Amino acid sequence: MTVRINDIVPDFKAETTDGPIDFYDWAGNGWIVLFSHPKDFTPVCTTELGRLAQLFPEFTARNCKIIGLSVDTVADHLRWKPDIEKVAGVPLPYPLIADQDLRLAKSLGMLPADAGATSKERTETNNATVRSVFVIGPDKRIRMMQTYPMNTGRNFDETLRVLDALQLSEKHDVATPVDWRRGDDVIIPHSLTEDEAKRRYPNGWRAVTPYLRYIADPTES
Repeated sequence: MTVRINDIVPDFKAETTDGPIDFYDWAGNGWIVLFSHPKDFTPVCTTELGRLAQLFPEFTARNCKIIGLSVDTVADHLRWKPDIEKVAGVPLPYPLIADQDLRLAKSLGMLPADAGATSKERTETNNATVRSVFVIGPDKRIRMMQTYPMNTGRNFDETLRVLDALQLSEKHDVATPVDWRRGDDVIIPHSLTEDEAKRRYPNGWRAVTPYLRYIADPTES
């Protein structure tokens, strides 16, 4: 199975370090960052989980929950947890899904159907493609997805930036330019005709080309 932007993430049940969950019930009506790891007790992943623990208050302030997934058992996750907290310098405040039967990794398109039915004796190299980040909207649709190579640490400040952009676009029907951050000018969507734009933005805009039209970040006005 291949998942794409705007696909709905099916509901699922899973064992986690916080106990069993039903994903939709756990997610509620907020945003979700679901990120996956090829193996517990791996160096790059340890730094990544730690960084998300540090950024947890920022995501919470944006009505966004965090949940990790690794193709190992809950017992393994709990043994790994002190290492993550040592690296991060803060407690690990979000749950980790145990996916030892590889079911979720397959359903999210991170492993092929013939990958087997157990994580036992699999190494991070076998699971190298289980290195994804999904931002999931309140409607349970995938709004953003990234997959990183095994030896490259992910940038979760970028995930936070994307979340800001997604939430702004959803609330105000605008687009964001390259490297946009909160407070920067935003773009009037190309789908909005000139007449529609004039009605919506009577004070005008800054046009670089006929189709590239900037206005101030509406949250700053």
